[in-house]
Parts: sequence; structure tokens; C-alpha cells
Amino acid sequence: MIKYEGSIWRPPSEARSLILQATVGCSHNACTFCVSYKDRKYRIRGASGIKEDLQRLPKNYKAGVRRVFLADGNALSMPTDELLNVLRILNQELPGLERVGVYGYAKDVREKGIGDLKDLHQAGLGIVYLGLETGDDELLRWSRKGVTTKENISASLKIRKAGIPLSLTIILGLGGIEHSERHARATADALNAIDPEYVGALTLMIAKGTPLHELVQQGKFRPMNAMEILIELRTLINGLQLTNCIFRTNHASNYLPLGGTLSKDKQAILDILDEVIRSGDKTSLRPEYYRGL
Repeated sequence: MIKYEGSIWRPPSEARSLILQATVGCSHNACTFCVSYKDRKYRIRGASGIKEDLQRLPKNYKAGVRRVFLADGNALSMPTDELLNVLRILNQELPGLERVGVYGYAKDVREKGIGDLKDLHQAGLGIVYLGLETGDDELLRWSRKGVTTKENISASLKIRKAGIPLSLTIILGLGGIEHSERHARATADALNAIDPEYVGALTLMIAKGTPLHELVQQGKFRPMNAMEILIELRTLINGLQLTNCIFRTNHASNYLPLGGTLSKDKQAILDILDEVIRSGDKTSLRPEYYRGL
């Protein structure tokens, strides 16, 4: 079977997908909160690597594959021609393939023209997962994300214009209690400007080995507790004006799994949050020891 290099990370919605490493590591790999790819140097495996992986799989298994997720951190960083070759091989080897997904990074999107993205979509790229994290520029600088809110919005709109479904990730608690409200409001503004098909919320995890963990140990950053996170989430959702977006907090890092279509289910989600916040009842929340990256 397939041999992976290092730990593999994928979105919750790709749980049933065949995961293949088109790249190893992350082309940015500098965020203060992220430990996912610190153990490996970024490189492109590309079409030859994917072909090698697929040759390891039985024919009857390949016949049943419907979705593929191309790891690692941002496989969209590959040159367009190389990614097109990967998609071509996938379509040749997997007769039932319906969708290919990748992580993306705004700077990588900037390097591709709208025609490149349309070609990738036509070749089978069916969704891009992009880490927006926050709509606040100061927090983006502090977290060493390497992009501005303007760049995140521009990249997201380019993906949407190319017809590729877009799933954005935001991180609750990224600003700590001091910047919580500002983070929530700015993030809502950025999401409203993009109006994506999907939004997934994660809650900040303090992973050992990250600059953020050092800041916590030094008393320079205080992680938010569960109720503070829910209050921030309520502020965020209250500020959202999205057309038809599937919103989820189903990632393992979150305290309270929620979901719905915004704007249709906005009030229902707010009502749930209001009840939990008002009652202070933590029995419906995921225990701290169950949370994970």
C-alpha cells in the first residue's frame, strides 16, 4: 500500500477520500500556531510520485475511488502544468473519480492566472481549502501567515471566479481574549467579502514546539476558555451575511459541533449558542482531553 512521509493532515470532509502526497510539507511553513509540517522540508512529488503511489494499489480498489485529496500543506503550490499532469493521471487510473481536493495558500493562487485555475477545474480540481484564519491584518502579521487580508480575499475571489468551489478555514481564539471581538468582526467582514460555498471553524490549539506555545509558557498569550470561544463564535456568526454557505464547526479542535446553511440557519445557530452561553452548561461541550488537531 501507499507509504506516506510524516503525519498526514486532511479536512474533515475528506475523511473518505484517497489521500495522496503530491507535495511533501508546506511551501510557507512559518505560522506561529502550526506544528503540522515542522518535521519535513517542502518538496514536490508531482506526477511521478502520484503515479508510483497508484501503482501500489489493487485495480479493484482504484475502481471504487470517488474522491482524492492531494496532500500535503498546499498542493496548489505546484506549477500548473505539473498539477494538470497529476489530474490527468488520476483520471486515467481512477475510472470512478468525481472530485479532487487540495489545500491552497493565497500566495500560490497569486502566481496562477484565472485561465490556469479554469484549466485545473476543467481537469478535475473540484475544491480548494484555503486557510483564511482571520480577517485582521495585525493578527495575520503576528501569526506569521505571510499574507494580508486583501491578498486572502483576492485569492479567494479568483478561485471562485474560476468556478472552483472554495472552503475557507478560520481559527477561533487566534487573537486571545484581548483581541477576540476585533478578530471575530474582522473575520466576518472578510468572509462577507468573499461569500464562499463553505466555511469551517477550528479552535486554536497550543501545540508544543510552536512559537505560540513558547508565548503561552512566557505568559505573553492567554488561551481562551470554552465559553469565551463560544462568545467569539457568536459574534462572528452574528456578523455574517452569506448567500448560501455551508458552515461547520465539526473539526476535532472545537468545543461545540454546529452546522447549517447560512443565512438560512443563522438564527437557529445563534439560538443554540445563546442557550449554552446563558446556562453555562458545559455538558454539551467536547471535553478538553477529547480535542485534537
